[in-house]
Formats: sequence, structure tokens, C-alpha cells
Amino acid sequence: MSGVPDPRLTLARPDLAARDLEGVVRAARFADTLPMQIAVPVAALRTAADPSSEQADQVLFGERFDVLEVKDGRAWGQARRDGYVGFVEAASLTPEANAPTHWVCALRAFAFESPSIKSRATGPFSVNALVAVVAKEGDFLHAEGAGWFHGRHLRVLGDVETDFVAVAESLLGAPYLWGGRDSLGVDCSGLVQLALYACGRACPRDTDQQAQMGVDVAPDALARGDLVFWRGHMGVMADPATLLHANAFHMRVAAEPLKEAVARIASGPTGAPTAYRRLGVSPGN
Repeated sequence: MSGVPDPRLTLARPDLAARDLEGVVRAARFADTLPMQIAVPVAALRTAADPSSEQADQVLFGERFDVLEVKDGRAWGQARRDGYVGFVEAASLTPEANAPTHWVCALRAFAFESPSIKSRATGPFSVNALVAVVAKEGDFLHAEGAGWFHGRHLRVLGDVETDFVAVAESLLGAPYLWGGRDSLGVDCSGLVQLALYACGRACPRDTDQQAQMGVDVAPDALARGDLVFWRGHMGVMADPATLLHANAFHMRVAAEPLKEAVARIASGPTGAPTAYRRLGVSPGN
């Protein structure tokens, strides 16, 4: 319904809501959020407090998570990077510390106990994880709360990739994971979000939200970087004829002729494509 806040992006329920929503939504009580950040390589963001409930999103190391309630080991709040609301394990959180200075630019990177590749490693940390570098020794950078990363695996914030399709292509073969947006497992919209984040571009989480990005483009005029949408699914064009998408048919990130994908998907409940969209910047810029 028009005018009704999207519950995926609104930190509110009938008994409790974030204080900045007072006057916007109805709730029995309003409270201030507590700013925290993710202290593990990746945390599942779930739709309910039950740890076996659906994973709707993931939150990566160093990303901010605004907590409104902690109960029975689960924290209910909102991921600040993409705005998604849900539950994460309270043990995966730590109070906000230094602001991030770098991001993980490798698909996966390990943090070492000391500035040596022979020391004990933790991780892996996914591309787009955020870290605050507090020391340097040789080729290694020490990230607060994580350890020593090799310098080639980190970039200063603002030093980003320039071709989001190339980033998506680097995930070819990664397993399909519902709600996934890290390099170990992605879903269709998570793949595009991950790729755009690596290029320093904001991107909403879900397919219907991403379908609002850019402008319409004719299906016979598709180019690299254009997005193709179905009801509940999407992919990005690697070239005018090839679709790149994380999908539950191949159960991985795969590239296939768009015509074959359209025909196969149309034979099932998802149906025909619903939109073709072109982002405002070419994938190589």
C-alpha cells in the first residue's frame, strides 16, 4: 500500500520502534538505538529471533548495526549499510570503535595473528568488509579487532573498482545462498549489491528495490551492465547476449545465453522478464 513504510527497512513493530520513527509509525514504545558493529567475518541477518529462521541478508565485518533490543542472545536492529532490519546473534556484535579506513578488496582475505603469512590466520573475510587500520609493518596492515592483513588485500576507502560487471564475473562459480552477499555465497540481488559496493556505489538489497534503479531499456538494445528482472529474480548482462546471475537452477553464479535463461525461467512459475534497466553509469566508469 502506498505510504506504508517498508517493514524490511523500518525498525518498528507494534510494541517497539526506533525513536526517530516517532510520529511516523505507531508503536507502544519508542527507544534509542545503540550503535554497534559486526565483529565476525560475516553475520546472518534473519527475519525472526529463531536462529533457524530465514536468512534475509548478511552483515559483514566492520559494518554498522543499530541495535534496538537484545533478548535471549539475539539482537534486533538495522544494518546501516543497506538499511535492512532483522535479527543477528548478539555475540557477533561489538561497540562502535574507530571508523573504517579500508575495505577488503580481495574476494576473500585472511587476517593473521602477527605480520607474517606463517602465523595463525582467522577468516576468511569477504570482499567489502570494512576495517580500521591502526598500524603498518612491512607489507602488512593491522586492522582493529581482526588482525594483520596483507596490504594487497586492502584498499583505502574511496579507492574502488571501476567495473561492477567484472566484480560480478569474479564470483563465477560461487555457490548460491539465499540471503547471501559475501564471496562465499550469494543470491541474485546479493551478487549485484556486492559488485556495486566494490565500486563505491550504494545499492538496495532486494530484487524489487533494485528494479527501481536506473532507467528502462529495450530488450533488443541490451548492453554490458544492464539488469534483467523477473518476479523475484534478476541478473546482469555480461555482454548483449549473456546473462550473469546467481540462481537456484545452477545453484551457483553462472553465465548463460539470455535467451536460454528466459526460456527456461518462463517455463516455471516465475514467468517472463518484468523489466530491463540500465544504470546511470556504464560498468567501466
